[in-house]
Amino acid sequence: QVQLVESGGGLVQAGGSLRLSCAASGSIFSINAMGWYRQAPGKQRELVAAITSGGSTNYADSVKGRFTISRDNAKNTVYLQMNSLKPEDTAVYYCAADVLVFNSGSYYHYWGQGTQVTVSS
Repeated sequence: QVQLVESGGGLVQAGGSLRLSCAASGSIFSINAMGWYRQAPGKQRELVAAITSGGSTNYADSVKGRFTISRDNAKNTVYLQMNSLKPEDTAVYYCAADVLVFNSGSYYHYWGQGTQVTVSS
């Protein structure tokens, strides 16, 4: 199977920065898209940013110009650099990946366990 493990969340003041990391491990042949989602209390989970294996990126309008997604294909790791954080960025952040599993011939979508990001005003 495949596991995604996130790290880097925490408490930060408004205007500050955090860097999230998510490492994938297990029966991985290759990874297509990787991304970050977030879910605030009482709200639906939403896409924050995504990146393809070739490096093409996509961002939610609310984070454009402040967040940067990147990945290290050799390490099966995706990062989210978050700058100029705002209280409304407070949420649980989840990473996700579309993984081609060894000996399966199919891509499967996996989620990390989530990491809390809290931005104080």
